[in-house]
Amino acid sequence: MRVSPIATRLIALLLAATLVSGCAGRSATEEEQDEFEGVAEQQLYDEARDALEDGRYTTAISRLEAIDTRYPFGRHAEQAQLELIYAYYETSDWEATRAAASRFIRLHPTHPQADYALYMRGLASWQAGRFSLERLRLIDISKRDLGASRDAYTDFRELVSRYPDSEYAPDAEQRIVYLRNVLARHELHVADFYLRKGAYLAAVERGRWVVENYPEAEATRDALAVMVEGYLGLDMRDRAREVLQVLIQNDPGNDRLRGRTFQPQHVRAESLSA
Repeated sequence: MRVSPIATRLIALLLAATLVSGCAGRSATEEEQDEFEGVAEQQLYDEARDALEDGRYTTAISRLEAIDTRYPFGRHAEQAQLELIYAYYETSDWEATRAAASRFIRLHPTHPQADYALYMRGLASWQAGRFSLERLRLIDISKRDLGASRDAYTDFRELVSRYPDSEYAPDAEQRIVYLRNVLARHELHVADFYLRKGAYLAAVERGRWVVENYPEAEATRDALAVMVEGYLGLDMRDRAREVLQVLIQNDPGNDRLRGRTFQPQHVRAESLSA
């Protein structure tokens, strides 16, 4: 088949464009690779430290990453990994912060600053779980997806357990208290949803889970109330009365109580007296 002159020129132009773009791509990659070619570890570290002190975190990250890549067993390798965690955190890159902290803990489990890495990993999850309007009390984060907050809770508990004498432990303990209450309230929001939908057994199980896993949370008392109402929905009044007695002992002023009588909120059932 004979190819027309126009088609020939189009093919030639396409090939030329491909070659140009390919060369440009290779040049950009090579430029990135050669940026720190031949730069000594000490120089990279000094530049990174200067950038950190000046708050130029992106610049610091590029130098610290270069040390991590080019001098993995160098004099400043471990410190560069630690400072990368901090630099990522300061740029609000929570995912990179957690990844860098996890890597440091995995590579250096007995390092004197392993507690710092664990604390920063928890702090990154803490920040990832925050919402800008929370401080204005315009939203309740316990109603949101709390995956990041659960990670923070786990990390802070691990820190307090593994490093009770760490300088970061007191702050972690305070955050644990807050997160425990948030996570417990979240479970109760789900339990209330189940009650409204008539999934009474699921509501009871949610309430029991809060009591068993967050016994020190303030929301535990409301979890008992959820269990009472769930048992009423299941028409298990004897079991409901048993839990009601525990509720009265621990929270006689609960909103669902009128003296020693329980008032259901979502379930169509008669009031229950202890």
